[in-house]
Amino acid sequence: VCFTAPTMFRAMTGLVADHDISSLAKCVSAGETLPLPTFEAWRQATGISTIDGIGSTEMLHIFIAAAGDDIKPGATGKAIPGFEARVTDDDGNPVPAGTVGRLAVRGPTGCRYLDNPERQAAYVQDGWNYTGDAYLCDEDGYFWFQARADDMIISSGYNISGPEVEEAILDHDAVQECAVVASPDPERSFIVKAFVILREGAAAADSTVKVLQDHVKATIAPYKYPRAIEFVAELPRTETGKVQRFKLRQQELEKAGQAS
Repeated sequence: VCFTAPTMFRAMTGLVADHDISSLAKCVSAGETLPLPTFEAWRQATGISTIDGIGSTEMLHIFIAAAGDDIKPGATGKAIPGFEARVTDDDGNPVPAGTVGRLAVRGPTGCRYLDNPERQAAYVQDGWNYTGDAYLCDEDGYFWFQARADDMIISSGYNISGPEVEEAILDHDAVQECAVVASPDPERSFIVKAFVILREGAAAADSTVKVLQDHVKATIAPYKYPRAIEFVAELPRTETGKVQRFKLRQQELEKAGQAS
């Protein structure tokens, strides 16, 4: 069984053919959402459908997941037995299926913040735990990750999901990894900016920027395309491989003279 972050699944995809993986039976992704292009690339390389899921330190457990025939590619999954999950508006009211809102969960596990009543009050409301994630739930009860609350980009009045743009960029053959954040802009307040690691052989050129921008426009929506793309050799990560987007956001704020 292989447990690792989406970044590592993507990095290992090109190495599978050179190794004997006949003993590999299951794969589980954790740490951050599993992009659909990564799921599909790994399944094509190994024949294994990776189990995705979401949990939190506060809940001490994964509370949404799917495995085997219940996996719906691109979705995180359904609430697991013993837990309830729903999507609400800012006032805590459940929203219709297909509507983006705040993920709220409850179940038999959980813990409290020590000497931090303000954070406790923000996380637990009316018995529901708010994870800080934007999700939608479809008609079949599957939950689809949209963004962390701080990964939503408001540009010219549009709400744009950073992870959705990342998924579109990752779908292009020239891209190895990417991270998308909000970058301050005098006209639009913020713009979508992508930090991109290219695959070997791809050129870090203006022509590649245009190709990736056009790809995003065609894949999701024209207004969501990254108006700025910076090619980088690496992305800031935690020790477990999770991309530290907050460092990229801080970097952009500092460039614009808006850092606190």
